[in-house]
Amino acid sequence: MNLHTIETGLFKLDGGAMFGVVPKSIWQKSNPADGNNMCTWAMRCLLVEDGDRLILIDTGIGDKQEEKFFSHFYLHGEDTLEKSLALQGFGKDDITDVFLTHLHFDHCGGAIIRDQEKLIPAFKNANYWSNEKHWDWAVYPNDREKASFLKENILPIQESGQLKFVEDKEGVQFSNDFQIRFAFGHTDAMMLPQLTYKDRTIIYAADLLPSTGHLPLPYVMSYDMFPLQTLKEKKSFLEEAAANDYVLYLEHDSLNECCTVQQTEKGIRLKDTFKLRDL
Repeated sequence: MNLHTIETGLFKLDGGAMFGVVPKSIWQKSNPADGNNMCTWAMRCLLVEDGDRLILIDTGIGDKQEEKFFSHFYLHGEDTLEKSLALQGFGKDDITDVFLTHLHFDHCGGAIIRDQEKLIPAFKNANYWSNEKHWDWAVYPNDREKASFLKENILPIQESGQLKFVEDKEGVQFSNDFQIRFAFGHTDAMMLPQLTYKDRTIIYAADLLPSTGHLPLPYVMSYDMFPLQTLKEKKSFLEEAAANDYVLYLEHDSLNECCTVQQTEKGIRLKDTFKLRDL
C-alpha cells in the first residue's frame, strides 16, 4: 500500500460554529479568526494505492457551484484536486474507487462536475462508496442539516449507476489494509477509514476530529447533529489513539497534516505533528 496526501484548497468557516460552546477568547489562540470571525480550514483528501485499486478518500468542495455559493466560504490557496493528483502521477480517470466519509458538500462536492448542462461523475471509471444509512440520511435531510447536503452533489452519483454501499457495521474490510470505523455524532453513519501502513495504524479523522485545536473534549462543532454523541465517541477514540500511538490524518487542519496524541494531566493532548510522507 502507498498513501499520498491530496490537498484540494482552503476555505473559511465561522470560528464560533467550528468550536461550539467554547468561547472565542480560548479557541482563537489555536485558530485565529479574521475580521469576520472566519477561520481558515483545509479540505485534505487521501489517495490510497492498494494493489490494483486507486482509492480517493473524499473529494473536497469541487468547483461547479454558483459564485454566490462560493462567496460564503472564501475559497483560497493554489491547491486543487486535479493538481494534487497530477503531482502524484495520476489523473481522474485512474481512480477506481471514491470513498466518501459523508456527504456534506466540503467532503463530496468534487465527486460531481458540471458538463455544460449535465451533472456527471468526475471519476468516470470509479465506484462511489457510501453506506445505506448515511445515504438515506443525506437524501432525506433534516431541516437543520439540509444546507450541507446538496442534491447536485449526491443524486447524480446514484443516477450514474456508479454508487455502491458498504455494510454499515464496525470493522468492515474495504480492502486489504483498509477497515471502516463508524461515528454517529457529527452526522448519521459517518465513515472513518482505518489503514495499516508501514506498521502503523492511520485513522482518517474526517469530522470527528477536524483539527488539533479540537482535541479537548468539549471542543465540539455546532455543526454536529448529536454533540453528546460526538463527545462520547471522541473520548473513546482519543483514548484508543493515545494508548496505541495511532497516526491521525487531519482533513480540516490547515497547518497540521498528521498528529499523534498522548495522555496528560489535562486529558488527551497533542504529542507530535508531521507530514504523512515523513512516516
